[in-house]
Amino acid sequence: MAKTIHLIRHAQSTFNAAWEEAGTDPFLYDARLSPLGLAQVEQARATARALPCDAVFTTPLTRALQTATGLFTGHAPIHVEPLHREWQEHSCDVGRSPRLLAREFPDLVFDHLNDPWWHHPDADDKGSVIQEPLDAFHGRVAAFRQWLKARPEAAIVVIGHGAFFSHLIGRIPANCEIIAWQP
Repeated sequence: MAKTIHLIRHAQSTFNAAWEEAGTDPFLYDARLSPLGLAQVEQARATARALPCDAVFTTPLTRALQTATGLFTGHAPIHVEPLHREWQEHSCDVGRSPRLLAREFPDLVFDHLNDPWWHHPDADDKGSVIQEPLDAFHGRVAAFRQWLKARPEAAIVVIGHGAFFSHLIGRIPANCEIIAWQP
């Protein structure tokens, strides 16, 4: 049986808005949705809820959690999965403790996550964000593709991130864009 998979990039984050304006990392760790991003979720809700959906899988990054809960709370089960988190190259790609996330999103389960669950080597002497090695990232993309294929659900929605989706499907989706995809 063929799976129906829809990919949705998170709505615009405060990091996205600041990056568009200045072109530099604004050091907004685990960025939240911007006012425009919240409006994008509102605009996409009816379309998203019309998708066939047995399960929603979102990353533990706050902008993805906000997008997933804004689109699907009360409509489909939402599961948190770190395998398809964003490629860590900027401050917004650094996550928060599962304990903190559980306080903010009490209807979701985080107890299966490591702490930290994101790429977390020691920071350099300047406190910079350390980029996840490209080979490790490519390994995650391949592992996620296999993980999706092995899932028992017939209709899956994945809430994720631009660079990850770019490496998965070959292009960066717009914020809150919905893409039908076959692995």
